[in-house]
Amino acid sequence: MSPGAPRIDDPMRFGRVAVLLGGWSAEREVSLKSGRAVLAALQARGVAAEAVDVGPDVLQRLAAGGYDRAFNALHGRGGEDGVMQGALEVLGLPYTGSGVLASALCMDKLRTKQVWAGAGLPTPPYAVLDANSEPEAVAAAVGLPLIVKPVHEGSSIGMSKVEDAAGLAAAYEAAAEYDAEVMAEAWVSGAEYTVAVLAGEALPTIRLETPRDFYDFEAKYEADTTRYHCPAGLPPEDERALQTLALEAFAALGGEGWGRVDLFRDRDGRPWLLEVNTIPGMTDHSLVPMAAKAAGIGFEELVWRILETSLGATRGEA
Repeated sequence: MSPGAPRIDDPMRFGRVAVLLGGWSAEREVSLKSGRAVLAALQARGVAAEAVDVGPDVLQRLAAGGYDRAFNALHGRGGEDGVMQGALEVLGLPYTGSGVLASALCMDKLRTKQVWAGAGLPTPPYAVLDANSEPEAVAAAVGLPLIVKPVHEGSSIGMSKVEDAAGLAAAYEAAAEYDAEVMAEAWVSGAEYTVAVLAGEALPTIRLETPRDFYDFEAKYEADTTRYHCPAGLPPEDERALQTLALEAFAALGGEGWGRVDLFRDRDGRPWLLEVNTIPGMTDHSLVPMAAKAAGIGFEELVWRILETSLGATRGEA
């Protein structure tokens, strides 16, 4: 739980809960799946929860709806980037997940890396790209292969692996379709891991394995070839080290409530932080429910515990 957040036994204590889902980002369809799963879990536990498909009239609907708090299941821009968090604070409506600052920082891959670098936490080398970036110079600065990313998108949308400098322009154009800010990041050869954070504690680490170039949108949500290893197969001391690093990385950005930290271990065993998801997916392919299950926490209990954190967030009690 978030520090000071009470454990709740009575679903009536939550009051009426708006489950925010959908929205207008490129991740709308994933959010709809996450939100519906969350809604069903809350209702199964007796919580008075209702779905709110977020559109331009969302503030009026929330203000008029008589809600006591919100479970934010929005992914991507407009829901995960501090915009909705600020609106909910103006409405005085407690909500799950991180606050305005952490949400904005974690949605911004570039600023996330800058904060981590300033805090002395390990993250791969990178470069900011624009239409005039010189491919050879970028390749020399970052190294090859590299990966090109839109700075503000989630779910690996718009990302491309680049094997040589000649492929950089096309990768930039693909990313720029989604975002005005684009970055290149050094490719880390090694195993990819993710650590879910729930109420100040790290859940069991998951190792991801995909035959694709990287853990892209299809690998995350559509492919049946992705393999998830939990336990991750690490020696206990190595897993504890990854979990500790994930908690430090989450805290450095001001994360609250719950989230997921993605990272690599290179072939020498060194960890490299990639990004933080402040509202991770809650679909049947999602990783936080998988990690929770490994810790003995079922999906309904996981959703309940996430909702509990809305009563103890540092930004204010209901």
